[in-house]
Amino acid sequence: MEVTVTSENYESLKNGEKPLVIDFWATWCGPCRMVAPIISELAAQYDGKIVVGKCDVEESEDLAAAFGIRNIPTVIFMKNGEVVDKLVGAVSKQKFEEKFEALL
Repeated sequence: MEVTVTSENYESLKNGEKPLVIDFWATWCGPCRMVAPIISELAAQYDGKIVVGKCDVEESEDLAAAFGIRNIPTVIFMKNGEVVDKLVGAVSKQKFEEKFEALL
C-alpha cells in the first residue's frame, strides 16, 4: 500500500527501518498516470519490505525542490536515509522491479 509523502511526514519515513521509494508525480502528468498502476502493484508486492510513497509535486513543492525534481514522474529509491538510485520518466515494470530488488 502506498503512503502519501509530505514535508510533514518525510523525515519519519526517511528514517524508518525499511527502504523508501518515493514517486514524485502530478495529477495532470500523462506519464505519471502510466507509471501509477505499476507503482501501486509493486507497493502491494513489496508490502512489509519497502515503504512506497507518492508525493504530489504541486502539494509538496518544497520537498520536490529539495530533491531537485525537474521532470516527472521521478521515482527515488532510498536506503538508510540516503538516495541510492533514481528513475526519471515512464519506464517498464521490469526496470522498476530491478530497482526495488536492489533495495532489499
